[in-house]
Amino acid sequence: MRPINTAFLKELCSIHAPSGHESPITDFLTSYILSEQRNWKVQPKVLYGGEFQDAIVLVFGEPRTAIFAHIDSIGYSVRYNNQLVRIGGPEWENGTIVVGKDEYGNIEGTLEEIDEKWYIKYNREIERGTTLTYKPNFREDANFVQSCYLDNRLGVYTALEVAKTLENGIIVLTTHEEHGGGCAGTMGRYIYENYNVRQALISDITWITEGVQHNKGVVISLRDSGIPRRTYVDKIIAIAKKHAIPYQLEVEGSGGSDGNDLQKSPYPFDWCFIGAAEDFVHSPNEKVHIEDIRSMIALYEVLMQDL
Repeated sequence: MRPINTAFLKELCSIHAPSGHESPITDFLTSYILSEQRNWKVQPKVLYGGEFQDAIVLVFGEPRTAIFAHIDSIGYSVRYNNQLVRIGGPEWENGTIVVGKDEYGNIEGTLEEIDEKWYIKYNREIERGTTLTYKPNFREDANFVQSCYLDNRLGVYTALEVAKTLENGIIVLTTHEEHGGGCAGTMGRYIYENYNVRQALISDITWITEGVQHNKGVVISLRDSGIPRRTYVDKIIAIAKKHAIPYQLEVEGSGGSDGNDLQKSPYPFDWCFIGAAEDFVHSPNEKVHIEDIRSMIALYEVLMQDL
């Protein structure tokens, strides 16, 4: 049975990095990669900084396929008089604890609705533009992990697990996905023009619905607000069957991912969203079954070999 490093996943979920403010997790991941890559089967070319801004690109061997995983989260921006503006689509709920930091110190307060507007209840006015995220509260038992920001720190965790044995491929750690995207298209251009890679897997987290359930395997998405090319998705399904990896098929009419940015780019990318499903999306209590994490990692490993 594959061990899941929940201590590392907990650390990833605790890092304050909403869309537009990804530098804390970029710094953490860059340091981790540069330190750990000597233990990986192949040491990748690590690209970051400069034109990459807060994104990170890892190039292994002679790549054919790229994994995209966004490193940002949903959250809040402080407006005037402690009023809040959403970053992405967080779930509002009175009393939820949010945290951040401005030039006057660390911040911990609660969400409060007043006259159909949302505020942070706090003992002073917070500096304008300060970003806030949910206070981490990581929980685990024999079957589940539960925390804020499993979307998408679990997608990042999966990519880094695959990196340990990856021989040929690219891992792209993207930004801004939760609030408009764009980075994936820019990174897609880079890897297409420099490595002729035009196959992508989107390592992200989806939803529990009436058709997608816990402990039924990783989700292969047939569509959300974007529609991947069916011949490519069929290849992925065939590989999952060949290796007897549990999976579920998803059909949704809304939602999106880095795949949407690749589809809208001028480059001929094939892409498919593949990820574990969670309850309580975009809340402090996102919940994923551990067996679905195992099947997610296992499928990514074989796809990077076989595609």
